[in-house]
Amino acid sequence: MKLKVNASALYIVIVISLVIGIVCAALIATALSYKIHVQQKNRYDRIENNLESAINIALGTPDTAFESGRVFSLFNNQDDSVFLQKKAWGIYTVGTAKAFDQKDTLFRVFSIGNVIDSTKWACLYLADDDRPFLVSGKTVINGDVYIPKANVEAAVVNAIGYEGDKRLIIGARHNSAKMLPTLDAKTLDVISRFFKSPVAESPNLPAGDSLVASFLQPARIFNFSNKAKLLHDDYFAGNIILYSDTTLTIDSTASLKNVLVFARTIIVKNGFHGSCQLFATDSISVGNNSYFYYPSCLSVFRMDSVKNRPAEKITLGNNSRLDGTIITYEKASDAKEPMVIFGNNDKIQGQIYSQGVTRLCDGLEIDGSLFTRLLLFRTGATMLLDYAVNTNINSKLLSRYYLTGKLLPVAGTRQKLLQWLEQN
Repeated sequence: MKLKVNASALYIVIVISLVIGIVCAALIATALSYKIHVQQKNRYDRIENNLESAINIALGTPDTAFESGRVFSLFNNQDDSVFLQKKAWGIYTVGTAKAFDQKDTLFRVFSIGNVIDSTKWACLYLADDDRPFLVSGKTVINGDVYIPKANVEAAVVNAIGYEGDKRLIIGARHNSAKMLPTLDAKTLDVISRFFKSPVAESPNLPAGDSLVASFLQPARIFNFSNKAKLLHDDYFAGNIILYSDTTLTIDSTASLKNVLVFARTIIVKNGFHGSCQLFATDSISVGNNSYFYYPSCLSVFRMDSVKNRPAEKITLGNNSRLDGTIITYEKASDAKEPMVIFGNNDKIQGQIYSQGVTRLCDGLEIDGSLFTRLLLFRTGATMLLDYAVNTNINSKLLSRYYLTGKLLPVAGTRQKLLQWLEQN
């Protein structure tokens, strides 16, 4: 008996076979795509883990080990190679970490700070000049202190007595030495090298109102030499260093982010806002209502003995704020001591290291610490030595996440990530 097959049935079989073939091909393609995706994800995860390992190595290794940058394998495996570099950036350090496998690369650029050594930390360190430390008005000293052996006393200034806590100092008291704890010598040497006039790419800034420089490339260096320079209506961010042998003025219309500035004299106009590290050899003058974001630094360093030059000086205008560090330092002692001069109602969140004189003003608030050889308070035509009047110094209000530069004497050996600068 012969079976007759309808032509339409054969057509249906062909169509079904074609559909099954397409579905099978799609499943195979999907499986292959998934396999490739899983391999890429595993490779990405491995590269990311290697990058995290490189960052941890950077935080746990001395800077000099990777100063020039180095490629190495984490596990003696070519697939686990990383690049690591650490370089000084003012009082802090900038680290660059890259992890790569074939054409895939991940990188992070980050700044590094040091944790505070609690055994060296103090709310106030006032060098012993054989005078008592005197407090008056609404002064608050909250935290451990190092003060002269003559101790602390309440005082009357302008017919107003001390109105604060009866303990005078809310914290442990220790005897201070004649001199302040010293700054880190190696970091001072690094900073002194920064001051040396470099070979600059140009004495003129590029045209335009903004310049952003990557830390993955060599620093963009601009040296204005002995020509006074005014920065205004500009935005500068990243791996940029500005130099001047004379006066450099920063207008309130200029915006700086993570930039280094080196000059003989630096003038910051009223109302400036930004984050930067300023280094001068003579003076820094900051106008009223200015705000330096963390982690900024205002510092005056005099590395050489210079005759007939005025005393180094940092001056803050009224109602100004700085989150970071203030430093005055001179290598050779001089009869004219460096000075830090505050305005009324200034606020500092961080650290002040004043090798010479610190002049206080009404309403000054320091959330952190003050290290100084001498305190000065002016009332009318009278200068009062080692007086604090209506001053609030409170180390308890400093953020527990605050990191210091390794230059400062309270810096611990442990390093931590300060901020992310660049990443992909």
